[in-house]
Amino acid sequence: MQLTAINPFPDLPLAFNATTLALYGALGLLVLIVFLIFIKFFGLWLRARVSNAPVSIFNLVFMSLRKVPPALIVDSRITAAKAGIELTSDQLEAHYLAGGNVGEVVLALIAADKSGFNLTFDRACAIDLAVKGTTKTVLEAVRTSINPKVIDCPTPEPGKPNKIDAVAQDGISVRVRARVTVRTNLERFVGGATEETIIARVGEGIVTSIGSAPSYKDVLENPDSISHLVLTRGVDASTAFEILSIDIADVDVGENVGAQLQAEQAETDKKIAQAKAEVRRAAAVATEQEMSARTQEMRAKLVEAEAQVPLAMAEAFRSGNLGIMDYARFRNVVADTEMRESIAKDEPRNE
Repeated sequence: MQLTAINPFPDLPLAFNATTLALYGALGLLVLIVFLIFIKFFGLWLRARVSNAPVSIFNLVFMSLRKVPPALIVDSRITAAKAGIELTSDQLEAHYLAGGNVGEVVLALIAADKSGFNLTFDRACAIDLAVKGTTKTVLEAVRTSINPKVIDCPTPEPGKPNKIDAVAQDGISVRVRARVTVRTNLERFVGGATEETIIARVGEGIVTSIGSAPSYKDVLENPDSISHLVLTRGVDASTAFEILSIDIADVDVGENVGAQLQAEQAETDKKIAQAKAEVRRAAAVATEQEMSARTQEMRAKLVEAEAQVPLAMAEAFRSGNLGIMDYARFRNVVADTEMRESIAKDEPRNE
């Protein structure tokens, strides 16, 4: 069975009718796509138009292709326009693509403009990118420049001392807790040191001020001298903040560190003296032992010499140098000496 194509338009060739239908179909598909795009972005386009911050449909489509949320850009531009700040969609897109927070930047610009601060869009973007990855935002930085912020020195942390401990020249320690009032310096915010640097420098200034005081009483009588000395040191140099005031919130008297150090030094000197005395005693004992050994050595030599006397007498007898009478007198002398020694031992001592 053979199938034949049916020509709906008998007056036109079959091939021409198929081409026309394909063109009509492609045109209809294009119209459908344009209609869908128009429906998707019409609300944003209309909202931007009626808010006097127009953004073309093509820009909205291209934003979507660049993976930029069109609603965020449009809403941010409308917010800025209503506040009297002119921003282009390209500026907002560029900051978004750089990884910035577009909404925070617009709010920061509005806050700065209402407060009379001269904050440009580029500066706000730089600050926003600088605080990226931290808990701070560019809006917080602007708010801190408007409403000063109070920083505790030292920072209260569980398990750590909440006061700075320093020692005056009289050896008595003083514990101090300070409160530093700062505001953000937007010109130095990018690249400037953070709050940790302020706390460290203020703590160093407090220790220096107390350490230079002749007595702890001077610190208790004039705690404002600490603030004055710290402020004159310019501790906010090269930081992102400007110090407005340093207030001493609490001052306590600590331990007598000087006396403790002296006591420890005396104990150390005592141990050193005892060690030296022990060395001398050991040397004396060693000397005594050495002398005892030498005494025993001399006694041994004496015994050896006494043992030579009978031999010498025998030799004298043989050589004729010693006679019987001489020997008898020698024995009498020895006997007399032994008798005297015996009598001397038996006599009672006079009490």
